[in-house]
Amino acid sequence: MNMSKLLKPYPRPDSSSFKISRGGGFPVIYYWAEQTLAHRALLWRKLNHHSACKSCAWGTGGQKGGFRNEEGEFLQRCAKGVESIVGDLQGPLKKDFFQAHSLEQLQALTSQEAERLGRLSYPVILRAGSNYYERIAWSEVYAIAKEAFSRPPERVASYSSGRSSNEAAYILQLMIRALGSNNLADCSDLCHAASTVGLKEVFGSGTSMVSLEDLKASDCVVLLGSNAPANHPRLMNELIKLRERGGQVIVVNPMVEIGLVDFASPAFARSMLFGSEISSLYLQLHPGSDVALLLGMQKSLIERNQVNYDYLKAHTRGWEAVVAHARATTWEAITENCGIDRAAIEQAAQVVAQSRRVVFAWAMGVTQHFNGVDNIFAIANLALLTGNAGKPGAGTMPIRGHSNVQGFGSMGVTIRLKEEIRQTLEALLERPLSRVPGFDTRALIEAADDHRIDTLLCLGGNLFGANFDSAQASRALGNIETIFYISTKPNPGHFHGVAGRQTIIIPVFTRDENPHKTTTESGNNFVRLNDEGSTHLRDADLVSEVEFLTHLAYQMHGDVPFDWRRLQDTVYVRQLIARTIPGWEKMATIDQTGEEFTIEGRIFHEPVFPTPTGRASMFVTPLADLDKPTIRDFGISDIQQGIVLILSTVRSYSQHNTVVYKPGDKYRGIPHRHCILINAEDATTAGFHEHDRVSVVGGAGQMTQIEIIFGPIKQGAALMFYPEVNRIIRPRVDPRSGTPAFKHVPILVYIPCVIGS
Repeated sequence: MNMSKLLKPYPRPDSSSFKISRGGGFPVIYYWAEQTLAHRALLWRKLNHHSACKSCAWGTGGQKGGFRNEEGEFLQRCAKGVESIVGDLQGPLKKDFFQAHSLEQLQALTSQEAERLGRLSYPVILRAGSNYYERIAWSEVYAIAKEAFSRPPERVASYSSGRSSNEAAYILQLMIRALGSNNLADCSDLCHAASTVGLKEVFGSGTSMVSLEDLKASDCVVLLGSNAPANHPRLMNELIKLRERGGQVIVVNPMVEIGLVDFASPAFARSMLFGSEISSLYLQLHPGSDVALLLGMQKSLIERNQVNYDYLKAHTRGWEAVVAHARATTWEAITENCGIDRAAIEQAAQVVAQSRRVVFAWAMGVTQHFNGVDNIFAIANLALLTGNAGKPGAGTMPIRGHSNVQGFGSMGVTIRLKEEIRQTLEALLERPLSRVPGFDTRALIEAADDHRIDTLLCLGGNLFGANFDSAQASRALGNIETIFYISTKPNPGHFHGVAGRQTIIIPVFTRDENPHKTTTESGNNFVRLNDEGSTHLRDADLVSEVEFLTHLAYQMHGDVPFDWRRLQDTVYVRQLIARTIPGWEKMATIDQTGEEFTIEGRIFHEPVFPTPTGRASMFVTPLADLDKPTIRDFGISDIQQGIVLILSTVRSYSQHNTVVYKPGDKYRGIPHRHCILINAEDATTAGFHEHDRVSVVGGAGQMTQIEIIFGPIKQGAALMFYPEVNRIIRPRVDPRSGTPAFKHVPILVYIPCVIGS
């Protein structure tokens, strides 16, 4: 479909203000070459290893090797994945490292400095009253664990990230639930829980209904709240191909990300040389106003009689109230709330209306809001009003950030366990599971802060760094008696999130080093079988996550109701997964056939959904209350110049979750991590100049000497990097999903008064 005439009145944002004029391109090639020279054959052996990428959940490929995806397409590796591998290729920490560095010295390290220390290669413990970690024997580790996990089950918890395998995730949740606890917090609680909660209510399934094959058949993608060029670079290949076949990409983001305007992919020669236009329409909205924009698009379709009412009557419920709400909401309220004029909203609606197969994709820019579930409902409503759910080439597609974060949810690492999984696990364990609600990640921190947690097991991740109000996070973790950190490398959480009695760091193999096969799940429901591997670390005293968790489970449960030591065999674990996790039946034969698969019951090519009625449910979505505080509300008296803005916390281009690889962000023109990016017109209003040093105040404290950087961000909005800024913010939390509003944090930016001025 050629929509060039339709799109002329609203050209793409001018990119002349960018420090770099194109995403991707030759800098990626230079980085690969640099790392190849540094690591030579070892890097390429890891790149070609048959295993899922260790970066984003888009990075899971297919059977034909490390560079190929589900469809067998070549050159499906990105710089983000290389960064992760290079980090794992570091040498081990020296044997006397912890003896030579006190806790205070380690706490002074940044995330990047901690990442560059090297690989963990032996277990260590920090005992109460000591200022140094020390090496510990495995026998003592397990003895401490046996005692620590004997506490009342409601006082035992786990936290996990998507770095690990499905097998490790399954053992973790089985072990914790067998104890009688449902405290299975996960990093997804802070990121995509709103997607899971919202999509389950609408469609009965909390994951993407779109496969890679579907994306290739679409002719329009609406991409909301995502910086895919930095965080999911492989997705860019699909957007490039979509544009080349005449499709359209509508980007919705308060910040103009250069890679979403123009991107050069190394996978295509022409794109590499000349770049590829990505967005055909770029809409900059106020942070948190997604409902208003989507409601405006719905209203436009209704007013132009472009709604598929036959589809709504046959396949949905609740549509009448949604249509009535859109009709009743005024255009003035919509445009004022989102900051986009009616003509641009109607143009976006027309692109969707005139496209045959539309994919609605989003990331944390949609979910990390105090009304994140409403945002998901609004996306689903638009998909349903246009009949773009339950047919090939169309549907809803949350873009997960970590490579197996969705797999953890599938395995039951969640406080919202599906009833059918509960029943199968009760049959396996031969007893009822606890019905006491578990703690999600934020509730876990609050419970620990209230002295209600004794023992915590962290399977990957950086629980301290991922949470807002760092002082509270550190204090809360310090109230826990015993913490086990299962990790491959040091991170600041090991030094700031220390337990009151004992903190133990368990060194483990990376995904491509495990001595056994494992599996992972992509954000599009594709399950990959990862080959065995080996480590380059000599004389390292490492264990696999499966080995450690199994030994731990045996210490707790022995032979009841089965010999837990059998879980050392990942083939046996996969048999249990096939028996107890619906849709995963093909796991029973994956070791014999090697057949990787798409999970049953999640990709919808017919508008029949796994809800009690078989229909999708639609929900009315009120406009978000985006009122922000005044300068006076922050209680700062010595202000010379100041302005209240809405902050979005983000990753830099060389960052994965809380792991920082490089200090700045050349694509956004940000030279270091203590900067705030704002709109130049806001700066003029406040009397600021670019590169001024300001103080930034949030709900939990303030940071000083922060450098102002101008950028193409919506007026009234600002951008700063986490985890650094987490220490001063305390955003609202979505009550339905438990996800903090990291993308909508009111802050005061000011220059203090100078005495005598």
